[in-house]
Amino acid sequence: QVQLVESGGGLVQAGGSLRLSCAASGRTFSSSVMGWFRQAPGKEREFVAAINSSGGTTAYAVSVKGRFTISRDNAKNTVYLQMNSLKSEDTAVYYCASKFGSFTLRLSDFDSWGQGTQVTVSS
Repeated sequence: QVQLVESGGGLVQAGGSLRLSCAASGRTFSSSVMGWFRQAPGKEREFVAAINSSGGTTAYAVSVKGRFTISRDNAKNTVYLQMNSLKSEDTAVYYCASKFGSFTLRLSDFDSWGQGTQVTVSS
């Protein structure tokens, strides 16, 4: 298993930006598919973005495409989520997750999860 620790969450005004980081332990980070998910109060956890092991393939939820960018630095065992033009609807706990194998995006496919970091967007 992989230990994941998210950071970078906080309070930001609508229209602002925030960058989340997810640091992974272990030696297999460069072989993993990484994903970001979020869960707002009273709602189910939902997919936000994912990136393959090399960083050459990404996927985004329709709700964030064009505003969020996922990236990774395999030398630092870290994946990032750059969030721009934030909206109140983006308020949620954001979770980092990892899996091995093919580039699938189902929540149940991810094996390791971080503790989450709170993002609150005010207006």
